[in-house]
Amino acid sequence: MRNKRGQELKKIRDEIWHLKNSPLYKYRKKNNYYPVIGEGNHSAKIIFIGEAPGKNEAETGKPFCGPAGGILDELLESVNIKRKDVYITNIVKDRPPGNRDPNPKEIKTYSPFLTRQLEIIKPKIIATLGRFSMEFIMKLYGLEDKLQKISLLHGQIFETNASWGKIKIIPFYHPAVVLYNANQITSLKNGFQALKKGE
Repeated sequence: MRNKRGQELKKIRDEIWHLKNSPLYKYRKKNNYYPVIGEGNHSAKIIFIGEAPGKNEAETGKPFCGPAGGILDELLESVNIKRKDVYITNIVKDRPPGNRDPNPKEIKTYSPFLTRQLEIIKPKIIATLGRFSMEFIMKLYGLEDKLQKISLLHGQIFETNASWGKIKIIPFYHPAVVLYNANQITSLKNGFQALKKGE
């Protein structure tokens, strides 16, 4: 089973690698960047979904490996979850120029790959990091009527159904908020306690 999941995820990787119709493909090639597909346990109970890769991520092909990734590691440690046990990815798999927010066309181009990753991994908990992934995932799983500002939903648990069974969706602030306001680490750590309740 694990091997089959690995093969399916590799197929996604190969497709994204050659995604010439992506609005970000030329920018990736010009800068010798990598697409950032995702990494972690292919049978993870928890999947974390960010927005789009930053510069560090695009240079290495690894998600959340820069300063925001260090904060994510600290948050996982605070609830005794090992990074190798979860799966981490983004909605958009290529870096938008200048670290800007992903635009609707980019989300539309890359989100089908994310949907396939979710169908392959079949997580019990989907933890969204940031506003864009929160909005996309909540709409995808029929929670559109529950959408509010991220400050009101951070750390809340929403139960819903996926094709593989019952799941929980937990929106969180993006770890990068701590880089702009160090005091937010407490709020994020408190929010991450929901991962223990959600298990």
